[in-house]
Amino acid sequence: MSRGSPLPARMVACWGTALRPNMLACLWMALLLGALARLDHTDSGVFLIPPFAATLAILAYLPEVSIAQPLAVVCGSVAGAAIGAGASLVLGFGPGVAMLAALSAAILLPLLRIVHPPGIALAMCPALLHSGPLFALDVVLPFTLAAVISAAAMSRMVPGWARYPRPLRAETR
Repeated sequence: MSRGSPLPARMVACWGTALRPNMLACLWMALLLGALARLDHTDSGVFLIPPFAATLAILAYLPEVSIAQPLAVVCGSVAGAAIGAGASLVLGFGPGVAMLAALSAAILLPLLRIVHPPGIALAMCPALLHSGPLFALDVVLPFTLAAVISAAAMSRMVPGWARYPRPLRAETR
């Protein structure tokens, strides 16, 4: 990009990502999110929530990073949701409780070495969506297990699908 190019064009060229849509991964995401949407219509709870779409995107486009590995996805998500459920049980509902739950998860998940950013977002859900005390076990655990297991299966069955899970290398800070 030449120096004479408009600033927005230079910013996009330098700061954007090189990722391109993977249509098979998008189909996989559509199937899992569609199943959650169908469950949402059963009036048995809240299932289709934004952190789940973020989890699937991380698994599809960044399977090699530590936040995409099975322990981080499953345990980080369940722990984040459990933190939020606990905060809601003790403190009630609302934006203040959601903020406190997210901040608590942002502190605790790295200490437990299970950081998964959507897990931090999941900590907010019980306080904002009144999803119930068992949200972490009834909704988050089955979804994350299905996501991780299906991503691992796809990586072994579909040529060109990125290998998942990946062995972690020592990360530098």
